[in-house]
Amino acid sequence: MNPHPDSRRLGDFLRARRAQLTPQECGLPETDSARRVAGLRREEVARLAAISVDYYTRLEQGRVRASAPVLATLVRALRLDDDQQKYLYELAGRNDDRPRRRRPAQPVRPPMRRLLDQLTHTPALVLGKRLDILAWNSAATALYTDFAALPPARRNYIRLLFTDPAIRAMHRDWNHDARDAVAALRMEAAADPDDPELTRLVRELSAQDPDFRTWWAEHRVITAGYGTKHYRHPLVGDLTLDCDTWASPDGSGQRLMALTAEPGSPSHDALRILTSWTTAQTDPNPARDRTS
Repeated sequence: MNPHPDSRRLGDFLRARRAQLTPQECGLPETDSARRVAGLRREEVARLAAISVDYYTRLEQGRVRASAPVLATLVRALRLDDDQQKYLYELAGRNDDRPRRRRPAQPVRPPMRRLLDQLTHTPALVLGKRLDILAWNSAATALYTDFAALPPARRNYIRLLFTDPAIRAMHRDWNHDARDAVAALRMEAAADPDDPELTRLVRELSAQDPDFRTWWAEHRVITAGYGTKHYRHPLVGDLTLDCDTWASPDGSGQRLMALTAEPGSPSHDALRILTSWTTAQTDPNPARDRTS
């Protein structure tokens, strides 16, 4: 395999970085001999990275292309920060192999939680990136499921829609709702194509469900913030609910999703009965989040 065109620049970067480090800060023993070079020697970097001195020398000279495992060990050996790590992989022509950091948690703003608590008879969810379910109220538990009983990794709207038999069965027009959910997730992917958790979610659902695989390949996208959901609930029967979403003003990408029924309608009465049963069994602070 021919070296990547930036191999010489990679060598320059490796030399510059090892010159910035001392044996002491890398955990190497001190020696009495005078050092002829600033920073670490090639032999010391090779030892820290668990590779041969010859291989490391050829890396610095631009005569060989670094493998992904070697780059990973060099990141640790040379104590590279996130920007330096990104630069290293780009110079090596292996940006696709760069380990992706898990994204930070998506904290729900306190006002959003308070709003959930106050929507006593209105099922409501806070959806984050990838349609993760970040918070919910007792009415949402009554309508869908006990989200607190699910592992945090499973609290994802589209994952439950495709993999939870009970939630799938309650959607009277599952094909329509699921296809729209895939289109919404497609829009998420356009906004953050490098999200590793989104990649894992898409890979998982594509392997498990042929409908998801087909709809994902369509590249259909939607941003609609409202619609109608038709449910068949095992306790109260058919429900027709208006579904509206509002974006959080803080730019976090979080959305409040609320489901309501026309006052005086059979769905409205059934929803109040359903949520009354659940509210009577819950604590006075029903809004939950992913840390519950």
